[in-house]
Amino acid sequence: MSSIVNIAAYRYFPLDSLEERRAKLRSLTSELRLRGTVLISLEGLNMFVAGERASVDEFLSYVRGSHPELASLDVKESLTDYQPFQRMVVKIKREIVPVGMGGVLEVETERGAIRVEPKPNATPKLKPHELKEWLDSGKEITLIDTRNDYETDLGTFKNAIDFRLKTFRDFPKAAASLPEEVRTKPVVMFCTGGIRCEKIGPYMKGLGFEDIYQLEGGILKYFEECEQAHYEGDCFVFDQRVAVNAGLKPSGYVECFACRRALTEEDVQSPKYVIAKSCPYCFKDPDIAKRDRQKVITSIAQQQLGTIPYENKRWVSITRRFAGLQLIEALIESFPGFGKESWEHAFRAGCVQDPRRGLSPADPQMITNEGDRFLQLMPDTVEPEVSADIELVYEDESLVVVNKGAPLPVHPSGRFNKNTLLEILKQAYAPEFLRPCHRLDANTTGLTILARRYKDSLYVQSQFSDGKVSKAYLARVEGVVAWDTMICEAAIDREALPNGGRRLDSEGAASKTEFRVLQRMDHSTILEVLPITGRTHQIRLHAACLGHPIVNDPLYLAGGTSRDLPDRDLVTSPIGLHCWKMSIRHPRTQEQIEWVANPDWYSRA
Repeated sequence: MSSIVNIAAYRYFPLDSLEERRAKLRSLTSELRLRGTVLISLEGLNMFVAGERASVDEFLSYVRGSHPELASLDVKESLTDYQPFQRMVVKIKREIVPVGMGGVLEVETERGAIRVEPKPNATPKLKPHELKEWLDSGKEITLIDTRNDYETDLGTFKNAIDFRLKTFRDFPKAAASLPEEVRTKPVVMFCTGGIRCEKIGPYMKGLGFEDIYQLEGGILKYFEECEQAHYEGDCFVFDQRVAVNAGLKPSGYVECFACRRALTEEDVQSPKYVIAKSCPYCFKDPDIAKRDRQKVITSIAQQQLGTIPYENKRWVSITRRFAGLQLIEALIESFPGFGKESWEHAFRAGCVQDPRRGLSPADPQMITNEGDRFLQLMPDTVEPEVSADIELVYEDESLVVVNKGAPLPVHPSGRFNKNTLLEILKQAYAPEFLRPCHRLDANTTGLTILARRYKDSLYVQSQFSDGKVSKAYLARVEGVVAWDTMICEAAIDREALPNGGRRLDSEGAASKTEFRVLQRMDHSTILEVLPITGRTHQIRLHAACLGHPIVNDPLYLAGGTSRDLPDRDLVTSPIGLHCWKMSIRHPRTQEQIEWVANPDWYSRA
């Protein structure tokens, strides 16, 4: 007998007090022993929750009573004889469904760019029985499936348009490419539960669709009221049921956690099915997959996209330290590198915008509060060229390891945004977002570890912070070194100098670096370097302290002093420092794994 009640509901409306609401929802769902996902944001609420009937009813009673907009919350319900969720998650998100769309959308189509602005009225909803009546009568309409391809493969309405989307972010461009005659006739959009259609509806209006509707409650509501009529197949759902039939019962599929395809028993028996790694639909020979990914990375890096003038946008936040100042004063203090005159010019040009005023120009004299955020526009941004040398060393479901060239910053900052390792890999791995697990200077080459999931990044980062990562660098230093091995324990000041560097300070942070000679040449020496601690610029500063600065180091001089400003001729060149070997414990298998990458200037032969 089915004893678990599954509910799904969403509502778009202005929601406040998010931290307080999250705390209450976490406490209540834990007390009621519910599982599932509840997402809240400034734009509303979205939830999938399952549990015993009494617990679900009590939870719904609280939700409907927590805000006037939720009093009439419509809920889709189904029953199972097992709990379809593994845990309970309550999160604050930017969007209650991740579609990644802002207030204004510019869509590139074959006919050129179309600028779409959302209209104030949402698309009208069509009740399931009304859609069935239209289809029963043969009414001339166009049905558009807004879901991704792995969802539509399980089923859709007869004769519906299926764009074969890999991600919902591709939907606007696909919709904009529909012929003009479609825009003047009745169009009905549908998705699993209605939430995606609610989000995209205003954009469809902006694209010129004159008579457009969304299926109220989506496919699940249609199944509940109209069963299988005019629909072929099952409906993909985002829980352990994987898919449900027209009776809202599990269809017996297994989900591939790599590509989200719904798999039959025959698919699961395939040797290409490996739990959490691959299935017959997404399996790729590892060598071929790595080679294909390398081609994509190289192609993107060689485009040097940051060198093409563009409007750079960045969010700037007011910290507690500068709260209470006038906005222009707070920004000058927070970002001194941008300069007072640059900030004054930005305000005069309307390039500092206030999201609370619909992204209108911000008032430079307004008094700021901690946490205030503003959008800074930087038109005609042009970034310096960077190295396009990015070698894909290793890739699995958790980690990506690359051997990066120089100069190439890892993170967007200062003069660099698009021409950074993270932005290049962001495009190569879209829609994934890779997270760097450690730091590597822009002018330093070598191994860089990135995680594909937030949880994995925390696991690897903790190994770095706890000193549990085995790592070795190669350093090419000035002069012929007289000793064979050396340990430097000069303490380093925690505070940055005006030139961005650090200085030696006997009362600074304890630091330790081991050096060993590998190869002596006429005017330089190659060293193996083991950083026992991990201070900023530690290897560079300690090498200079020993009288042998890193070759091409634009900042540090023999003896451990530094230039007042980095050498302009050297700052855009790779220095003789390379992250050579790295060994960590893998976040999934817990096995120790090591990578080695030699620079062009070193050969063990």
